[in-house]
Amino acid sequence: MPEIEPLPLAQLTTLRTGGVPERMIDALTTDELVAALRDAWAVSEPWLVIGGGSNLFVGDEPFEGTVIRVRTQGVERMPSPRPGHARLRVQAGHDWDALVAFAVAEGLAGIEAMSGIPGTVGAAPVQNVGAYGQEIVQTLVEVDLLDEETGEVSTVSAAELGLGFRTSVLKQHYGSLPLRSGVILTVTLELAEVGYAERPIAGEQLRAALGLGPDDAVSVAWIRDHVLATRRRKGMVLDPDDADTWSAGSFFQNAVVSASFARTLPPECPRWPLAPDLDPVLVIPLEAYDGYIPPPVARESEVKVSAAWLIEHSGLRKGFKLPRSRAALSTKHALALTNRGGATAGELAELARFIQGRVQSEFGLILQPEPVLVGVEI
Repeated sequence: MPEIEPLPLAQLTTLRTGGVPERMIDALTTDELVAALRDAWAVSEPWLVIGGGSNLFVGDEPFEGTVIRVRTQGVERMPSPRPGHARLRVQAGHDWDALVAFAVAEGLAGIEAMSGIPGTVGAAPVQNVGAYGQEIVQTLVEVDLLDEETGEVSTVSAAELGLGFRTSVLKQHYGSLPLRSGVILTVTLELAEVGYAERPIAGEQLRAALGLGPDDAVSVAWIRDHVLATRRRKGMVLDPDDADTWSAGSFFQNAVVSASFARTLPPECPRWPLAPDLDPVLVIPLEAYDGYIPPPVARESEVKVSAAWLIEHSGLRKGFKLPRSRAALSTKHALALTNRGGATAGELAELARFIQGRVQSEFGLILQPEPVLVGVEI
């Protein structure tokens, strides 16, 4: 496997932070990726897998371990057992937006609203990426996973990954370890064969973002073009000449809260009710069963609220920065923390803590970071 001269992680992450690792490996094939990971696990040294580096916030100190860059490429179109659908089996290192472009060019629908999201395909299921009402959970069939505990490769269904709002059993949340440690090698999606004709769009959130009515018909290519334009206006499409895109995208997650808590927020705060569990599993021990099954208890669904709105209405406008800091909110999108050039991880963390404190003080809610934090604390 090709070991290379270690590069500063600040050159490989979109937030442009991170020191030089002890060792760096470029895995160009699945076999090289598997071998590199097994070697790292065998000696119990710290390890970090990096694809596009778009969902990482790395500390300033050198990384004392091995960094493995996933450089595998390729998309294979396969038949689906469902009429009117096709499957795409994609290598983990493949660029996500290149995959979306491929799907649109093939007349396949299901991921076009996620155009412009940076990063690689293998990282997408880890945090269940999504935009404008589409999430990868809606199209994911399975992944090939190298499990750290066993060192073996297995095919894992989407149902086994615990996919939720920007989470899965594989994601390392701030302050906790993943429920299952492993690395995705390939991803298989199932997409609808819609062709190139215009058709009405079912998703209300996507229609609202694109200014479409319920009966307006557009093609998947039209959706991709307009999503990219919308994301560019918000500085959410990577551009080496635009410091507003030197970020990890949305730094804080939109908060998921109870319906009762959501009612304490100002009514103008954007919110989206989440679908409740309409079929909860009721288990009655046999020795306790008396022939009576209690009726289901009606529960209010949880509500997703806009973190960007909370930030701006806590008094922190777009472009806000602390004195003498090189970290700032994007001038285009209040949810993106940006490196304005030469900012340290410490400066970005200081800004993140300040934002958390303001939102908590104003609204009683602690925003949680979305990127994976490596060697840095908030």
